[in-house]
Amino acid sequence: MAKDVCHYTRVNIPWEDVQLFLAIAETGSLSRAARSLGLTQPTISRRLAELEERVGEPLFERAVNGAKLSAFGERLVEPARRMAEWAGELERTLDKAEKKPAGVVRVTALPGLAYDFLAPFAAWLKTKQPDIRLEIKSTIQYLDLARRDADLALRTDRAASKDLVILAEVKTTVGAFASPEYRAKLPPRPRLDQVDWIAWTAPFDGMSPNRELSALIPGFAPVFASDDFLVQLRAARAGLGAIILGRAKHRFSGEDGLEELDVDLGPIAASLFLVSTKSALAIPRVRVVADLLTEEMKRTDTRSARERATGAGDKRRTGRPLRSTRS
Repeated sequence: MAKDVCHYTRVNIPWEDVQLFLAIAETGSLSRAARSLGLTQPTISRRLAELEERVGEPLFERAVNGAKLSAFGERLVEPARRMAEWAGELERTLDKAEKKPAGVVRVTALPGLAYDFLAPFAAWLKTKQPDIRLEIKSTIQYLDLARRDADLALRTDRAASKDLVILAEVKTTVGAFASPEYRAKLPPRPRLDQVDWIAWTAPFDGMSPNRELSALIPGFAPVFASDDFLVQLRAARAGLGAIILGRAKHRFSGEDGLEELDVDLGPIAASLFLVSTKSALAIPRVRVVADLLTEEMKRTDTRSARERATGAGDKRRTGRPLRSTRS
């Protein structure tokens, strides 16, 4: 009697489809994955359907609030991540052959830092290194540097991975800032519960400064909340309330019209780290940008408004607060 023979068909998955799969898996949403990849949601939906048809299994369970990995999709995540890491390593190896610093350097940072620090830094960099172009990825979520989602990152948390290298660090405290018009409505030294606070809304309402303000103010509720830092900043400028910002100042920006309030926030500190991978730093253009960012971070002034007004310390800088909090 002839024995049954099982035939297996090899499935070839293009690298672009692996990237798409990982983007959906890590953002939990087709729309967020589309934004991260620079595609439209209908394109993401179509390509995902084609991928699922190719592998013969559903990769995600669709729901109103996003997309959750299926059991089969869970099995593919780690192999896909390893593939992404090796693809990034291959790209970096090829880039090391460049003879002079030229090309795109991708930097990821929180929205406030991207807006306030990296955008003017990019304009200055163009005058020093015209063959290098910065690509800024502004996001609350941390991107995977090992997979080369970015070459450099400005983060508020110390790098935990052994693959990452800390190149520079700025330590500062935070203060409450408001428009002159709003400040004039308050007592000279207001209590925390006398201030209208601008803060985060879901899904970021568990982050700083919401977390600290909730601990300091019983029944804390912001007067205005947004999931976009620039919207919060605009609300503060419009006189809606006060916003918590890092006190560190850089040299690229002028005053933003906000003044520091004389309130006691306690020992709330903020740190900013410039991180990368060793393999990325071997690329000439990445190393140049990393060195220049490191120098700029060394130049920051971390004094409070009162210390600057009295001339305390031996360094004076100009510019607005470096947004080194979770912005």
